[in-house]
Amino acid sequence: MTDTSHPQPSEMTGVLAWIERSGNRLPDPVFIFLYCIAGVVAISVIAALAGVSALHPTQVDAAGNALVVSAESLLSAANVQKLLVEMPATFAGFHPLGYVLVVMLGAGVAERSGLFASAMSSAVSRAPSLLLTPAVAFIGMVGNLAADAAYVVLIPLAGVIFAAAGRHPIAGIAAAFAGVSGGFSANILPGQLDALLFGITEAAAETILPTWDANIAGNAYFIIAMTFVFLPVIWYVTDKIIEPHLAPIIPGEAESSTAGIIKGPDTSLTQGEIQGLKRAGMACLGIVALWVFLCVGPGTPLINEDANPEARLNPLYQSLVAGFFILFLAAGWAYGSASGSINNHRDVVRMMSESMSDLSYYLVLAF
Repeated sequence: MTDTSHPQPSEMTGVLAWIERSGNRLPDPVFIFLYCIAGVVAISVIAALAGVSALHPTQVDAAGNALVVSAESLLSAANVQKLLVEMPATFAGFHPLGYVLVVMLGAGVAERSGLFASAMSSAVSRAPSLLLTPAVAFIGMVGNLAADAAYVVLIPLAGVIFAAAGRHPIAGIAAAFAGVSGGFSANILPGQLDALLFGITEAAAETILPTWDANIAGNAYFIIAMTFVFLPVIWYVTDKIIEPHLAPIIPGEAESSTAGIIKGPDTSLTQGEIQGLKRAGMACLGIVALWVFLCVGPGTPLINEDANPEARLNPLYQSLVAGFFILFLAAGWAYGSASGSINNHRDVVRMMSESMSDLSYYLVLAF
């Protein structure tokens, strides 16, 4: 009798095995933060007992000398009282929390209406076979605007698109995963991650310079440059290292466990979805035009004409969080109304509510 059982994969050895075992032993990130907090508390007690002090980098005392800051125990009576009394205010005042919640209200509608999925599907499926790898990697990096939707949608979709083009689906999955995960901070536009970092950076900087203001586009040059550094690296590794070691497949014979025989990429979107993408694009242009009008129109609400030249654009920068919320909300609603995923305003409210449920772990982590 022929043995039809599948061979068991061999155990990973060497450095990779050690990394895997070490990673599996790590506690939940929430408890990692708790352990770090306990360590900081212990260090503060030791530093206070040892009389450690330092000179403040910007503040001076009455004599004009640099202000001496002495280490203070976090377990002192005053600090324990402050912790317990101001705990709700401390949590509610966490800078990044409001930014992330606001952006995700709009992004949740765009994601759950199907806009992100259709946009990524359309972008990848239109790419020629030769340019599939850079297209998938680029869409993966830009897809971090959609948060976790890129993981759920683009990675399996890339495997299907590669197979339909006669290339190995594993190569597509690898390229997509590298773009989405490895290039998560790279993009051509600020996104939800920038909203999070914006709040953390501003809160940290204000401890030294209270008048300092950050803006959500502060990392723009860096993340744009990262995009075009990562892109050729992912392209080369996928096409020259990964794919040559994979067995070739025959176009049309690839099969999906959920969709059966893989269809060509030109049949992926329905007429309603195509119409939805057009409406979403028009909505995006409308929101961009509105923001331009608020900058150059009567009264210039987003430009502070009375401020110093370097501070005149601060209202514009600080409005970008609200701008992304409105942009995602308008585009998602426009797409959903055309594709049929949104029938009335109740669907929009439901999607916004569901997007907040996705942030439950983030709320625990932020606390």
